Amino acid sequence: MAHLAWRCGPGQYGGRLLWGAPLWSAAPDEGDNANIMQTHTSADTIADAILRTVGKKIVLGLPLGLGKAPHIANALYARAKADPSIRLTIFTALTLEKPRYKTLLEQRFLGPVIDRLFGAYPEFAYVRPLRQGTLPPNIEINEFFFLAGQWLNVPHAQQSYISANYTHATRFLLERGMNVIAQLVAKREDAGGPHFSLSGNTDLTLDALKARAEARADFIMVGQVNSELPFMPGEAVVGPDAFAHMLDDPSTDFPLFAPPSEPVSLTEYATGLHAAALIEDGGTLQLGIGRQGDAAAQALILRKHENAAFNEALAQLVPGRAPSGPIAQGLHGVSEMFAMPLLGLIERGVLARAVDGILLHAAFFLGPKAFYKALREMPPDALARIHMAPVSFTNQLYGDEAAKQAARVKARFINSTMMATLLGAAVSDGFEDGRVVSGVGGQYDFVAQAFALPDARSILTLKAARGAGKTAQSNIRFSYGHETVPRHLRDVFVTEYGVADLRGKTDAECVAAMLAIADSRFQDDLLRQAKESGKIAQAYEIPADRRENTPERIARALAPLREKGLLPAFPFGSDFDETEQALLPVLGRLNAASASKRKILTLAARGVLSTPDAAVKRALDRLSLAHPSGLSERISQFLVRGAMAKR
Repeated sequence: MAHLAWRCGPGQYGGRLLWGAPLWSAAPDEGDNANIMQTHTSADTIADAILRTVGKKIVLGLPLGLGKAPHIANALYARAKADPSIRLTIFTALTLEKPRYKTLLEQRFLGPVIDRLFGAYPEFAYVRPLRQGTLPPNIEINEFFFLAGQWLNVPHAQQSYISANYTHATRFLLERGMNVIAQLVAKREDAGGPHFSLSGNTDLTLDALKARAEARADFIMVGQVNSELPFMPGEAVVGPDAFAHMLDDPSTDFPLFAPPSEPVSLTEYATGLHAAALIEDGGTLQLGIGRQGDAAAQALILRKHENAAFNEALAQLVPGRAPSGPIAQGLHGVSEMFAMPLLGLIERGVLARAVDGILLHAAFFLGPKAFYKALREMPPDALARIHMAPVSFTNQLYGDEAAKQAARVKARFINSTMMATLLGAAVSDGFEDGRVVSGVGGQYDFVAQAFALPDARSILTLKAARGAGKTAQSNIRFSYGHETVPRHLRDVFVTEYGVADLRGKTDAECVAAMLAIADSRFQDDLLRQAKESGKIAQAYEIPADRRENTPERIARALAPLREKGLLPAFPFGSDFDETEQALLPVLGRLNAASASKRKILTLAARGVLSTPDAAVKRALDRLSLAHPSGLSERISQFLVRGAMAKR
C-alpha cells in the first residue's frame, strides 16, 4: 500500500474511477441503478436486494466490534434460516454481547446496569443458536477474535474459529469469497448531498475497499446509519458510491454498545507504573486493551503532571531506582484500538507529538458512552488530529516503510498477555488444550514491528499470579503447551514486581530475569524446574531483594497514592454510579471466596454479626436485599454485609 494513496480527501475512495466496476453494476435488477446507492427504511428490502445481486451463496463480512450492521445481518440470517437453499457464511470478530449473570447477586447488580447501558442494543440473531449448538446447517459463523473468555465452552464457536493476525484477516476474507460487507456508518449531509463515515471501523473495510479498487475483490457494501456513531473525518469518509444500499430510518436507530470501564487495582497500577517508566519522551505509543493499559495511561499522565509523585511510587516499588523525567515533548500515537485511555492522553497533553498534523492513528474504537459523546462533540480541528486508518497502516510497516519508520521513532508497544514462560514466550490468546480465549489480534503484529523498527520495544504486561489462597497460580510458567508469541521474539515483560528485559539475552539470563518478576509464592518451584532442565546454573539463587514479591508489599507501597487520589479506581470516568463502584470490589471478594466453603461461611458469619452502616445500607438497597425474602436472599444479604464489614 502506497503511503500517499491513503492521504486522499473525503469521498475519494467512493469514486467510480478508483473502484472500477462494482459487483452490483453487472446486473441491475428490478429498477436498481448501477453505481447509485439505494436508500431503504427496512433491512428486509436490503436482504432481498443482496439475494438478487449475489445469489444464494452469501459470504458476509461484518466489521470487528462496534461496526457491525445488526439489522441487516439479522435480516440475512432470517432469510437463510427460512430457506435451506441459501448458504450464509458470516466472517467477523468480537461479537458484542450483553453481560450475562449466573448468581442471584450478579443478577441484582448487573440487571439494572444492563438495562441502563445495553437495554436497547439489538442482539445478533446468530448468537443464541451458536451458543446452544442449534445453528441451521446452511449457516456458518467464523470469528478471528472472541470477546475474552466468552466462547470457551461453546464447541461450535471453537471449531469455527479462524486463527489470524489482524492484518491478515482481510486476506482471509477475500480468499473465502466475501461478497457482501454490512457496516454501521455515521451520516452527514451538506449542499453536496450525503456523506458517510466508517467511523470506528476503518480497520479491515478500507483494506477491502482498496482491494476492490485494484480489481482484487468483488463485493457489494451495504450500510446502516446510526445517529450516535461519531462522524470521523479523513480516510474514514466515503461517498455514496461506496455503497450499493443504505438502511437509514429512525426505527432502526439504536444506542451504541458501551462497555463500562472496569476498576483498576493497585496491582495493575504497579504494572502500569513500571511500563510507563519505559516510554521515551518524544517517542511513539501503542496501547492495548484492558485495565493494565488503563493503568499505564494514568501512570503516563502522572509522569507528566505529577512527576515527583510518579517517581515516589516507583521508588516504593523498586528502592534505589533511577527517577524518570517528565513527558515534556509528548508522544505520537499509533494504535489499532482507540479507547478512552488514549483520549485521556490527548486531553491531558501526553499525546502531543503530531505527525503530518495527526496526534493519533487508530484502526477501530470501542468505549463507554462518555467516549462516543466526547468524539461527537469534539471541535472539528481537534477531531481532525485523530485519524482512523486501515489496520494495514497501524499494525505493519509495509507500504512507504521509510515514512513510517521516520514517524514511529522510539516506539513502545504495550500489550497484555495472560501468561509468559521463563524462556520468554507469551501466551495471550488460548489454552494448551486448544481452546481459544480471545485471539491473536494485533499483538504479534506489534511485537514483530518492534523488532523491525530500529529503536522500538515490545512491552508485554501480565499479572504475576491469579487466584487466591489454595487456588492461586503463577502466570509465569517454566513452559506451556501453547504460545502466541514465540521466545525468539522475546523482548520486555512487565509484572507488578518489575521489568524483565529479555531482548538478546541468553536463556539463563532470561530465566533469571523472569524469576525476578515472578510472585515469590512460586519462585522456588519455577527455579527448581529451570535447574532440572539445565536452563540455569545449579548454584543460582534468586537475589534476596526479589524474594519479597507479594501482593501485600504492592498494596503497602501504593496505598498512599490511592489515598491522595493519584491512582483512582476509575482514572477515565465510569458509567457505574457511586454505590455500584463501591459494590464492584465487594462482588470481586465474594467471587474469590466462592471457591472455598470455609471462606464463604466466614463471610456469612461476619455479616450476621455486623451492624450495617450507611454505605452498606445503600449497597443492600441497590441489590434489592434491604428486606430479604426467603433463605437465598437472606444468605446473600449476610454475604454482602460480611464482605463490606470492616475487619
